[in-house]
Amino acid sequence: MSWHTLLALILICVASGCTSLNTNVPRVPSYAFERPEETVLGRNFAEFLVNSPAQSGFRSLVSGEEAFIVRAATAEAAQKTLDLQYFIVANDATATLLLYRALQAAERDVRVRILVDDVGTSDNYDLLSTIDVHPNIEVRTYNPFSSQGLWGVFRVPEYLGNSSRLNRRMHNKLWIADNAVAVIGGRNLGDAYFAFNRSNNFADLDVFMAGPLVRDVSNSFDAYWNNATAVPIKVVSSAVSEPDELAAIQEQLKTRAEKFRYTHYAKALRDTDFRRLLRSGKLALQTAPAAVLQDSPEKNLTQGKEQPVIVAIRSTILSARREALLVSPYFVPSERGVTGLCSLAKKGVRVRILTNSLASTDVPIVHAGYARYRPRLLACGVELHELRPGVKSARKKLSLGTTLHAKVVIVDRSTLIVGSMNLDPRSRLLNTEVAVRIENSVMGEELSELFEEAVSSDQSYRVELTEPGNASSALVWVGEENKKTVRLDGEPMASVWRHFVSGLLGSMAPEELL
Repeated sequence: MSWHTLLALILICVASGCTSLNTNVPRVPSYAFERPEETVLGRNFAEFLVNSPAQSGFRSLVSGEEAFIVRAATAEAAQKTLDLQYFIVANDATATLLLYRALQAAERDVRVRILVDDVGTSDNYDLLSTIDVHPNIEVRTYNPFSSQGLWGVFRVPEYLGNSSRLNRRMHNKLWIADNAVAVIGGRNLGDAYFAFNRSNNFADLDVFMAGPLVRDVSNSFDAYWNNATAVPIKVVSSAVSEPDELAAIQEQLKTRAEKFRYTHYAKALRDTDFRRLLRSGKLALQTAPAAVLQDSPEKNLTQGKEQPVIVAIRSTILSARREALLVSPYFVPSERGVTGLCSLAKKGVRVRILTNSLASTDVPIVHAGYARYRPRLLACGVELHELRPGVKSARKKLSLGTTLHAKVVIVDRSTLIVGSMNLDPRSRLLNTEVAVRIENSVMGEELSELFEEAVSSDQSYRVELTEPGNASSALVWVGEENKKTVRLDGEPMASVWRHFVSGLLGSMAPEELL
């Protein structure tokens, strides 16, 4: 195809608004399993929670290895249902192995529902379309583009012609087994989220939960699954699979799983008791009052209207009496956010923020949105910390990666919110999100200690003003190198290319899209 032909096709596509996708197809509504107490997972954790029947149990999943084990082990233990909702399902080792665990569960007559975002997962549609052939598996995709194939070349003109719809994505991350246990947090499914890579991993956080609150998590999943925005993958994907292809892919996945067993990563997992404790229901949990925070699946139709997750986050932060700790990989607070955080600081509340540095972020363009607010936040007394890339922590509790990806709010070391949301305009106005709000001082202290480790001078840079209180003065980055304090007058460790992308493109990008 010549470039003239390609250009003509793109212009035709733009002029016509691109081919519309027929999403008005039959789909059978389905809902979470109603009797989780009858399953092994439900019974095991019910015994743990017997003294706190109105509360649920929680455990933070700090390491990527634990986060992987939880998902794999609960898929193996599931007897009735397995529900997965993710923005990204990567085409790599750990994500593929987890899909294989889901396929094995389906072979045991477990009903498997997988809901993915079209943008984050479209390059994995061949595999997802194939396992969708299984009678016990159904895959749906959220708010899909009409254009598929041809390396996604027509997605750009389609986006330009219909950005008001296509700019809104499902950013939720949920893993639910038998409506008895669930995982909620910042991790997508992929090697970088589970510390499988030798480098370029994400520092992330999930929460494992068991008990009555899981029903609310499942209700959130059902709301998306049965919404018109969730389209059967067979309607969207250009890959049409047959039963014989399913048999072939099962053999391929089995072979990959066998090879995975002999990796250093898998051997390390087998050396822990975490999997056994999890499946037996003897995994130590913290019981606490809690609530699920969820945006509407039709958030993409309510332009400019804030949804429950960000409203709850804002009210929780502003309720701080002593301390507010904010962790977000992409931090663009907006004018309203700056006003709120500065008002807290002026009241004597210690406000501390951990985000990515320009060198560690995986989206340099978003860094520009954050950078423009730094001087004013610092001038009013807010503390800013930026993660250094590629740091390996010697501490047992902390396993940092190249890039920060965790999304956490901790207030007064007793109230915490963990979920899929970033503290930026995209999460606030465009993407759908889900989170959990937990009232527990033990977990609050645990995550606060992790925060302290992450912002230590050998892990992160503290950003300061050369003239404290003067937003017009220059910035300086304070850190530690070779056990000596250093003060740097430019974005540390950032390449020229990153400076270019952040400086030029970031200045042109509308803030509401960051």
